[in-house]
Amino acid sequence: MKRFIAAIVLMVCSSLSAQVQFEARVSKTTLGLNERLRIDFIMNVDGDNFNQPSFDGFRIIAGPSQQVSQSWVNGRSSFEKVYSYFLLPNQKGALIIKQAAIEYNGQIYRTSPIRINVTAATAQPRDPNDTQISADDNLYLVADVSKTNPYVNEPITVVYKLYFSYNIGITNWRELNKPKYNDFWSQNIDIKQLVAQEGMFKGEKYRYVVLRKTVLYPQKSGKLAIEPLSLDIDVQLPTNQRNMYGQVVVKDGSKRVSAGSKIITVKALPEAGKPEDFSGAVGNFNFKVTPTKTDLKNGESLDLVVSVTGKGNMKLFSLPKPIVPNALEMYDAVHNEKVDTPLSGMVGKVSDSYTIIPQYKGNYPIKPLRFSYFDLGSGKYKTLSSPEIMINVLDGPTAAVASNSSDKNKITNLEQFKYIKLKTKLLNIDKEDFFGSNLYLGLMFLPFLILPVIVLVKKKKEAIDGDVTGNRIKMNNKLAKKYLSEAKKQINNKELFYIALEKAMHNFLKAKLHIETSEMSKDNIQELLLSKKANPQAVSDFITLTENCEVARYAPSSSVAIQQDFDKAVLIISDLEKQI
Repeated sequence: MKRFIAAIVLMVCSSLSAQVQFEARVSKTTLGLNERLRIDFIMNVDGDNFNQPSFDGFRIIAGPSQQVSQSWVNGRSSFEKVYSYFLLPNQKGALIIKQAAIEYNGQIYRTSPIRINVTAATAQPRDPNDTQISADDNLYLVADVSKTNPYVNEPITVVYKLYFSYNIGITNWRELNKPKYNDFWSQNIDIKQLVAQEGMFKGEKYRYVVLRKTVLYPQKSGKLAIEPLSLDIDVQLPTNQRNMYGQVVVKDGSKRVSAGSKIITVKALPEAGKPEDFSGAVGNFNFKVTPTKTDLKNGESLDLVVSVTGKGNMKLFSLPKPIVPNALEMYDAVHNEKVDTPLSGMVGKVSDSYTIIPQYKGNYPIKPLRFSYFDLGSGKYKTLSSPEIMINVLDGPTAAVASNSSDKNKITNLEQFKYIKLKTKLLNIDKEDFFGSNLYLGLMFLPFLILPVIVLVKKKKEAIDGDVTGNRIKMNNKLAKKYLSEAKKQINNKELFYIALEKAMHNFLKAKLHIETSEMSKDNIQELLLSKKANPQAVSDFITLTENCEVARYAPSSSVAIQQDFDKAVLIISDLEKQI
C-alpha cells in the first residue's frame, strides 16, 4: 500500500514538472525614444511554429536569435529555448507588445501582453573603453530660437539645424516626432532643397543642414513649451579596421537625436495706455480709409476700402468698421489678404471693402475711423486716424424733413409721392380674332421652319458621336475635373484623397497626351510632355507627385501636408495645361 501511494506521488510530481511554460521577458518596461529594448520569448519545451507578435510602434534592429539549452541536475532534466529580439521604439507613449504563440502536442500556448512606456530621448553615457568614432559626439540636432522673451503676438522664429562632423556620413533621416506649437500661431517656411553648409559649433568646424524653419506668434502670456523635433538618422561610421587596399572600413548605424523642448516666456501687452478700440494688432502699420468716389449720381454705388499695411501679425487682428448715416445703405465687408510670411514675420496688406449705395440726394459725412496697435519698436501703443469723408449725392429723391412749426408730425415735402400715377389710360376690350391673325399664321408655318434646324442638329450630333478620339478626350477631361473635385472633398480622409488625386492626374494625361493607361510609363510620359514643349521642372514635379500618391496613402502625413499636395497638384496641372 505504501509503495502504491509513493508511486502516485511520483506521478503527480512528474506531471507538475512537465507543465508547459511560455513567457515573454523584457530588459526594461520604461525607456527613452533613443534606447534599445531586449525582449526574450522563453519556453521550457521544444515548441513548434513560433509566431512572433507584430511589434506595433517598434522597429526590429536585430533578431530573432535562437538559443537552446538542456541540462541534467540530480537526475532531473531541464530544457529551455529562447527567441531574442532587439527593438527600437518609433514613437513616445504607452506601447503594447502583443502575444507570441507556439504549438506543442497539438495545443496553442501564448505569452501575456507587455506594456512598455516610451519617454523622450535621454542622454546616454559613452563607454570609455570604446575607441571607435561614435555618432554621439559627432551628430547634434539644434533648435535655434530667435527670441525667448517676446510679447504676445510678437513674431519669433525657430530654425532646426542638424550638425554633423567631418568624421561621419549621413545617408537618410526620418521624422519620429514633429514639433508641436501649442498656444502659438505657426507658419512653416518651405525649404526646397537641403544644402550642406559649414559653420562653427561648440568651438569646432561642423557641417550642417537646415531641416525646418517656422515662424511663431505666441497667443497668450506665460511660459509656453515648444515640443521637440526627434529624428531617426542612418549614419556611416569609420572603424579601426582597413580593407586590403588600406581604406578605412565603414559600418552602417543609426542614431536618434532630439532638439529638446524649448520654453518661451511670453510677456503680456501692457495695460497702461491701452486704447479701448485695441483689437490685438502688434507691429508697425499704416492705416488708410479710401473711397472709390465721393460724388455720386442716383443709382450709383461706391466702395469704401479700410486697409492696413505694414509688418506684424497681419492675420490676427480685426479692422475697424465704418459708421455711415442712415441714408447710406452699407453691405457686409469683403475681406482681402495679401500677406507674405518670410522668416522675419508677416508683411503685406489686409483690407475690408464695403459697398455703399446712397438712398437720397444730399451730403453725408463718414466719421473718422481709428486703428490702434502696439509698436514693438517703442514699446508703446499708437493710434492712427483717418480723415472725415464727405459723400455728395448729386441727384435723386430727397429725404422727408420735419417742419419747425408746432405740428412736428406734418410732412411738408411731398416730392416723395411724385412717382404715383394720377392719370389712368383706358384700353379697348375688343380683341382681334385669333384665326387668321399673324400669330396663327406664324404657329402654322413654324414646324416647317424648325425642320431644317432639326436635320442640321441631328447631323452635328452624329458627327460628334462619331468622333471617338474627341469624345474620349472630353470624357478624360471631365473625369480629371471630377476626381480633382472629389480629392478636395476627401481632404480629411488621407487614403480616399490620394486615390482621387492619382485618378485626376492620370485622366489629365489621357486627355492631353491622347494615351491609354497601358502607355503610362514614366519615360513615355516625360517624352510626350517634353515634345509638347512643357517646362521640364513642371514635368518632373508632375511625375514625382504621381509616384508619391501611392506611397502617401500609407505613409503618415498631416493635414497640412495633404493640403500642400492638393495645392501642388492644382498648380502643376494648371501650368502644364497652359504650356501644352
